[in-house]
Amino acid sequence: MSRYSKKQNASPETRSDAMKTARGNQRPGQTKEQTRLIAQGIQKGIDQYKKQHKAKLREMDKRLKTTQLKSSSANETEVQKQTVYRQHWLPWFLLALSWLGAGLYFYLG
Repeated sequence: MSRYSKKQNASPETRSDAMKTARGNQRPGQTKEQTRLIAQGIQKGIDQYKKQHKAKLREMDKRLKTTQLKSSSANETEVQKQTVYRQHWLPWFLLALSWLGAGLYFYLG
């Protein structure tokens, strides 16, 4: 006998989200049983989406790890390049010009 059941129970959060969605889309004259069945279908859809999303994340992590391993081995052979950041002179010139204009305005006015 297996220790873990193969059928996973959905989280209470997923169940409540599915029920909210089913009740939000409920048609007039729809029975509680029909709403419950619709909620189960929505819940299965949410669970399937989560499984696919987790699988995509695992695959992306695997790709990222392999690219990092390749790039780290390539980086060891390359020489480190130093990045020098230079600021443009225009913002500083405009700042000085505005302060000069404000000083002249208060001095002459």
